[in-house]
Order: sequence, then C-alpha cells, then structure tokens
Amino acid sequence: MTKPRPPASGPRNRVRLIGGTWRGRVLEFSDAPGLRPTPDRVRETLFNWLQPLLPASHCLDLFAGTGALGFEALSRGATSVTLVEQAPAVAAQLRANAQRLAATTAQVVERDALSFLKQPVKRPFDIVFLDPPFHQGLVDRAIEALCRPGLLAPAAFVYVETGTDEPEPHVPPDWSLHRDKRAGQVAYRLFRVEAPLSA
Repeated sequence: MTKPRPPASGPRNRVRLIGGTWRGRVLEFSDAPGLRPTPDRVRETLFNWLQPLLPASHCLDLFAGTGALGFEALSRGATSVTLVEQAPAVAAQLRANAQRLAATTAQVVERDALSFLKQPVKRPFDIVFLDPPFHQGLVDRAIEALCRPGLLAPAAFVYVETGTDEPEPHVPPDWSLHRDKRAGQVAYRLFRVEAPLSA
C-alpha cells in the first residue's frame, strides 16, 4: 500500500530574475492573499525602460510581495532597494531571499506600506515600484502619500501596476506619463516626477 505523501512545507512558488548579475536566480515565495508576481514579459519591458536610470539609484518596492521588482533592480545596477511588506511570513521570505543572493543593500521593512510612507526616510527614492493587490483602492492612496516632501528625489520615476479593469490612477500635475502598456489583465505605467524649476 502506498503511503500518502506528507504535505509540503515552506515556499512552493518560484519566480526567476531575468536580467543582470543575478539573471536566472530563483526567488521562492509562499502563498499569501493578493500576492501576484509581475509577469515576466511585463518585467522585461519595464526594466528595458528603466535600464539607463538604474545605476546608482535608490529604489523603493512598496507592497513588495515576491520582491521580484526590487531584486531585479539590484541585479541590474541599482545601489539599494527598500522592500516594504506587511505580511510577516512574506517579509521573512524576502529576508531569506536577500540572504541567499547576498543582497547586502536590500532592506526589508515589515510594515504596512501606507504607514511606511508617513515616516522620515534616510534619503529620497529615485525609483518607486507601486504594485499593490488589485481592486483594493490602494494605488491612489499610495500615490497621494508619495507626494509627501522628502520621499521622492527630483526627477524620480514611479512605476504603477493595476488591473486593466481598474480606473486609471490619479496622479499629481507634476507627474508626467513616460511610458505605458498592457499585457493580458495587467496595465502598467511609468511616470516621471518633474523636477522643480530652479529659483
């Protein structure tokens, strides 16, 4: 008689980094409500857009989830990334993946994303990845919170990912749409925050 297999423990899902130093390396992640890795073809297009901007940049991966966007940025030349994730198990897996990659400039913050944006930061961010769970009204709230002085560097870029059936995000007048595209059920946009004019 065949014995039943014991239930699998730990992460069962994987996403692969697609470019840079860690190309081909695998990130493991556990199931969690709303956790949805950015599709490979979307990441490929996004990082083609961002590649000239990544060297020496400081990045923020809000609603980090798998961390695929943040770790991909580091793999392709970003100086640092802050990954914000409120689910303890997901944050723990982000720390494990950072350790596996020896990603010493990746900081994992176990905290609600909107709460994080209310606190002072060490330095303003050059690139922000905003990819929250769909259909929860989080995009516009996060964009509003990002407008707090000191969070975004002059001429920062903000990536916003939504479902195609969701309304377009409301952005401030000084944010201009740099690039946008759709793939399947995903709409993704890259905004440039216009630098203030010198006095």
